[in-house]
Amino acid sequence: MNSFLKYDGNIHPDEWINDIKKYYNMWENNYGGFLNTAKSLINPTIKLPTEINDLEKLRDVLKKDISFTVFKNSNKRKLQSLKYKYERDGGDTLKFFTEFRNLCYNSETNDIEEQKKYFFKSLNDYSYFLTEFCKRMENINSMDELIKEFEEIVMNESNIIRYGSTVALKHVATGKYLTSIGNLCYTTGSKKQLIYASDSEFNPNVLWKMIKNQSPDNNYSCTKTDVMLQHEISDNSLGISYYYNSHCRYPQYPYYRYEYHKSPSSNHTEVSCGGDDYIWNFKHSKLENYEGYLKSNDIVNLSIKKSHNINGRIQDGQVEFLRSHDVQFTIGNDTFQEVVCHNERLGGIDEWCIELIRQA
Repeated sequence: MNSFLKYDGNIHPDEWINDIKKYYNMWENNYGGFLNTAKSLINPTIKLPTEINDLEKLRDVLKKDISFTVFKNSNKRKLQSLKYKYERDGGDTLKFFTEFRNLCYNSETNDIEEQKKYFFKSLNDYSYFLTEFCKRMENINSMDELIKEFEEIVMNESNIIRYGSTVALKHVATGKYLTSIGNLCYTTGSKKQLIYASDSEFNPNVLWKMIKNQSPDNNYSCTKTDVMLQHEISDNSLGISYYYNSHCRYPQYPYYRYEYHKSPSSNHTEVSCGGDDYIWNFKHSKLENYEGYLKSNDIVNLSIKKSHNINGRIQDGQVEFLRSHDVQFTIGNDTFQEVVCHNERLGGIDEWCIELIRQA
């Protein structure tokens, strides 16, 4: 019995009594001796009536003592000030759940509606978690359901593409990845850094960083939001390039015209790294009107708006979509699967799967 923790009001009476109950078998039939030893472990500042003859009466006395009121109130205050901290910011979700449940237990906060209120308040520093938890609150009827629902929210958030995250774009139809190599350039067209679709084996050349075009309201990438795709190795952005064609004069145009560089084989718009236009828009290929967060393994179409036409700079230029296909071209002795932009009807060869590699 010397290994027992003495009771001084810093532990819930139920927990303390349940702990010492584990040692009944040490006393065999000597219940009186066990009870007297348990009473002797109570701090002398806590006054016990002499007529206590069982553990349940002892439990009731301890709960009526002022130390238990202070204990509950102290835990309630800790519950009110508890703040969730996500793993990305150095927190531990499992430890948070444990602390939250312990504080509810110690403060005797047993009503699920009150528990939900404190849990909601603990998420105040994370707008995404607040919003998603609020959507589910009405259907939560127990502590287990609360933890289960929030764990699903945390898992969903871990798959959202954040600005600054590193992704790979897999061409759905061929299973190949959008690829660029810093020192490899087209020999035609813009002669800028080459873009092509490579085999599915991961390598650093298929990694792209998602960067928002303007200062983001939050850190999560959304459909129908303008983004830049920065090649992680070369730091150049995916885009398309135009040029001022001084060698082509048309009777209907009494001036020279702007043109975009053509792809090496199919004569579509060339895609390169380091292009003049580099703002892309993502939308779900299967959910036409979907507006929400981009998540890992979403199937998307990528579009870009041309900033020039034959007359020069314009505000709302032609929209073209990123495509790959079986058309190939060669540079020296190497063959590459072409990636282009086009304004034709969308199809399966315009679908890309966005895969989260490293979250920001």
